[in-house]
Amino acid sequence: MAMYGPDVTFLGVPRCDLDDPSSYADADVVVVGAPFDGGTSHRPGTRFGPKAIRTTDYLGQHGSRPSLALRTDGLRDLRVLDAGDVEMFSGDAERSLTTLRGEVAKVVRAGAIPLILGGDHSIAFPDAGGVADVLGHGRVSMIHFDAHADTGDIEFGSLWGHGQPMRRLIESGALRGDRFLQIGLRGYWPGSDVLKWMAEQRMRSYEMSEIVARGLSSCLTEAFEIATDDCDGVFLSVDIDVCDPGHAPGTGTPEPGGLSARELLDSVRRICLELPVVGIDVVEVSPPYDHADITAALANRVVLEALSAIAHRRTGEAWDPLRPLLDGR
Repeated sequence: MAMYGPDVTFLGVPRCDLDDPSSYADADVVVVGAPFDGGTSHRPGTRFGPKAIRTTDYLGQHGSRPSLALRTDGLRDLRVLDAGDVEMFSGDAERSLTTLRGEVAKVVRAGAIPLILGGDHSIAFPDAGGVADVLGHGRVSMIHFDAHADTGDIEFGSLWGHGQPMRRLIESGALRGDRFLQIGLRGYWPGSDVLKWMAEQRMRSYEMSEIVARGLSSCLTEAFEIATDDCDGVFLSVDIDVCDPGHAPGTGTPEPGGLSARELLDSVRRICLELPVVGIDVVEVSPPYDHADITAALANRVVLEALSAIAHRRTGEAWDPLRPLLDGR
């Protein structure tokens, strides 16, 4: 079901029911909505993110999106189903996050990739945790796009919040600190005590100054080598605030100086073309703070870019970005 707004699927793909394994037994990807903002520390509204990501598009909701760049249709070349929203009451974080973790694990057990639409970044704990519960703790690496490290300990008296999921994942043993790659950090949080903890876990965090100095492509190449060393799969977590607020204004904790929309889309495409992605979440889209659907449209395209690239990777063919759109022209 949909918790907020009309009960629609992602761009019109077929439905499935996570309580009926036969309905998604043949799925390649299952979209799951996580309409939760109970972990928000500043501006709320991400509970409305899944609906916005599913529907913000100027084309018809007919379950087809051929990619001009990749020559694939991620919604048709893959078997993509939408399970609707997990019931997540923002007033009870522990119950809601536990429920989501179980639903994500169902998708992975069926052999499909869970693609979770958030919601605030609290949901990364059950998202990546649910994948690791099935594939093995310590066997999944994380590539995390974000302005913020999300490695806080206790915030506002709670262990559960959108500034803490990455710490909880590492502390729980679900993910390894030395296979945790963060892209796009910047700004004025966290402080030295949290950075010290991160270093002790052997995390690798690429702050924007390093990305600008070395180049995003170089940093990604290095991150890929780490992520695929002694791990069986990669979880991709995209906080939309990794982009500059000019490209993604509709988010709870905007931080100037981030990636462009083009850089994020190119990065997601490359990750899903080159790496064994086993789970994805797209989080922190807050429609009440959006303008002209800029942020929701970008998040929608992040999802499509990932699906298109996964579909192309499964063809086994190399992708040539220099190939003209029109053959011979």
